[in-house]
Amino acid sequence: MKKVLIPTKLDSVAAETLKNRGYQVVQDSETALDQLIANNQDCEALIVRSEKIGAEVIDKLPNLRCIVRAGAGYDTIDIKYARRKNIDVMNTPGANSNAVAEEVFAMALAAYRHLVPADISTRAGEWEKKKFMGRELSGKTLGIVGLGNIGQLVAKRSVGFEMKLLAYDPIISSSKAEEIDVKLVDLETLFSNADIITLHLPENNETRGIVNANLLSKVKPGCLLINCSRAGVVNEDDIRSLKAEKKLLFCTDVYPKDAPGLKPVADIADIMLPHLGANTYEANFVAAKRSATQLMDYFEKSVTNFVVNKGIPDGLDAKFQQLAYKLAYVARCLIGKNTPINQIRCSFYGDLNRYDKWFIAPISSALCDNFDPQQDPEEAASFLNDRGIKYESRNVDERKRYGDAMTIDLETGSNKVSLRGTIAENTLMITRIDDFNRVYLVPQGNILIVEYPDRPGVLACITSFCAEAGINIEDIHAPRNTEENTAIAILLTDKLVPDCIVDKIKEAVRPSRAVNISIPS
Repeated sequence: MKKVLIPTKLDSVAAETLKNRGYQVVQDSETALDQLIANNQDCEALIVRSEKIGAEVIDKLPNLRCIVRAGAGYDTIDIKYARRKNIDVMNTPGANSNAVAEEVFAMALAAYRHLVPADISTRAGEWEKKKFMGRELSGKTLGIVGLGNIGQLVAKRSVGFEMKLLAYDPIISSSKAEEIDVKLVDLETLFSNADIITLHLPENNETRGIVNANLLSKVKPGCLLINCSRAGVVNEDDIRSLKAEKKLLFCTDVYPKDAPGLKPVADIADIMLPHLGANTYEANFVAAKRSATQLMDYFEKSVTNFVVNKGIPDGLDAKFQQLAYKLAYVARCLIGKNTPINQIRCSFYGDLNRYDKWFIAPISSALCDNFDPQQDPEEAASFLNDRGIKYESRNVDERKRYGDAMTIDLETGSNKVSLRGTIAENTLMITRIDDFNRVYLVPQGNILIVEYPDRPGVLACITSFCAEAGINIEDIHAPRNTEENTAIAILLTDKLVPDCIVDKIKEAVRPSRAVNISIPS
């Protein structure tokens, strides 16, 4: 009889479902986690919500085989350490999405109709109808930043209010945007035109502080900003400095820490809630039920569809997954990081062909920073499908004798970027970029890529601009396409070439493409 520990306040359906199947279940949300762990060292599974499960907890549970996060985010679990201990970590993506989407409209209505202060005033015996003149949602422009599960549900729930929809998401396809009836725009356009802006982004190096003075200075007077994602995606000081000038309304549900105590946004938030987004009976029930079902399928049927820290199959070198990630990342930069991708087409040669599905997750991770490259292949495929991106692993012609190599194409409908790569002498290598062969580029560090009509003097022009900016060039690759009379200059530099220098190169060289790339290690 397998033992499951649930050290959190979760709907009893999880424990009941497991007990009815013969599992031994200990559910206790009152006792301290350390004490519970000490008392249940023989447990084989954990079901948690926001509890921090790090190495110190994992090491105290020698029989632990699986951790289930009843919800989508699993940043409180050390998934890499769990993998080293051969422990699978699962989540229940989408279980809480509707609850958060509905909260967006609850906060918008509360802010627009002054529900909180009006309630306090009326309870005090006042009658201040004129003071609490409100606004309606109908006809307003709603800007949705992030079109994952929650963002898409926000779009669907807005239909009843007859709102106009703008959205920003650097990965969703144009066809998917049309399906949910949103207009894809860049962030500046969204912030300039939306009456209400709702944030549904992960917090990472690219999104941290993304809502800043530059964007906030463009909003309409009286704009309503709602943050139900992560506290770090907004610059609170910039909201503070522009709130009065822009008559900005700010509603938030997220903070640096989920804990009692004064919150730093108390002086600027019109409505602030204690992270209630997923805090509904329905969401709690769904997350609990799915946690139990997934855990039973895991133990009884060896189903691992929702494992987020999967290893790799025997026989596949992990470096090839890194290669897939870096090829897709460079392709993404070349096609435009904010350009919607409609199609991914891949070719895996040699022995890699039988592992093709294991490259979907690292490719997805290269397109979207908040997607974990260790996700299950089925989850990765579902992730792309939900965003309207078609994925194809093509049949390959082994007569080409590429060996263990791969080609990754990204397509937008009107544009395509294609890269091929392999591993040579244990080193990741990009061997082709579009029609330029024999590139032999190691995808690491800072890279400037300039494509141009082939003619003398261009390389000297590019390097001179770099020299003027104090940029040291570590290596240069300059293959030519004699049939098309085009060339490509690939410069490895000691630091990222600033956008202003790239603009100068574009003006002087008149290239068809110029991109500076900093490749994650």
